[in-house]
This record gives sequence, structure tokens and C-alpha cells, in this order.
Amino acid sequence: MTTSAIEAVRLGDIALDDSPIEPSWILEGTPHARMAEWSKSIDGTTTTNVWDCTAGRFRWFFAVDEIVHIMDGSVTVSSDDHAPRTLVAGDAALFRAGTWSEWHVQDYVRKHAILRQHLPGPVSFALKVAGSVRVRVGKLRAAVGGQSPQRVGSL
Repeated sequence: MTTSAIEAVRLGDIALDDSPIEPSWILEGTPHARMAEWSKSIDGTTTTNVWDCTAGRFRWFFAVDEIVHIMDGSVTVSSDDHAPRTLVAGDAALFRAGTWSEWHVQDYVRKHAILRQHLPGPVSFALKVAGSVRVRVGKLRAAVGGQSPQRVGSL
């Protein structure tokens, strides 16, 4: 499988598929959710998605860490240890793995989400070492090839 070094999309143009909310989680209304995954990391631990939802109130369980960036609309979120907070276009939030939260969508919300699975300690350590080696090799190649090493290995 060949993977491009850069994946780029216009988030507003991504076609979303139905992604029903677990019926037992719905507290009020008939929210209709849709989503699409547009990229996945090479190691499979991180995905990027676009998700939207119509009006309703529901509980949501985050099985993995999820960083959200609200693109359109708004949502009020809360949890047992976090008072209600309304997120609007331009806002971002982190929901930690294992968190239950309540979402109240007044009209509509569209978010960009980055989901990351946790790896066991030894696997995580090995990936960090491999990443460090990759960066050093990239800098060495850049120095030999005459490229600027500051941008090798990262964006």
C-alpha cells in the first residue's frame, strides 16, 4: 500500500454517511448524526473525521482520546466533572478516553475530530524511538542533500 506524504481535503466538502447515535444514549429529541473518516495514520492509532448532528440531547462515550474543532453551529457539552460549556465555530476541546459526556445540540453542529487510540507502554516507547531515528535520518539526508533540516520529519 502506498501512502502519500500529504493528505489534504476541504473539510466542508467531505460527504458524510449516516452514523446513528446509540438509541439508549438519546435523552431528548431525534438527533441525526453523520460522519466520514478522511485519513488514518500509518500505524492505525489516529484517525481524522468530520461529524455532524442535528438538534437533540444525548450522552456520548469516548472510547479513545478525541480532539474536536467545531466548524459550524454549536453544542453544549458537560460531564460529571465538567460544568456545561458551549462550543461554537472555532472552539476546540479534548475528550479523554473513558469519558462519558452529555451533548446538547440546539440546532446543528459540525466538527472536525482527531481520534487517537492508546498503545501499551512498550509499543508506545518503541514508536517514540523509531520516530526519533526517522527524524535523525531525515536530518542527515537533508544535510547531505543540501536541504534545510529544520522541516524534515515534521510539518
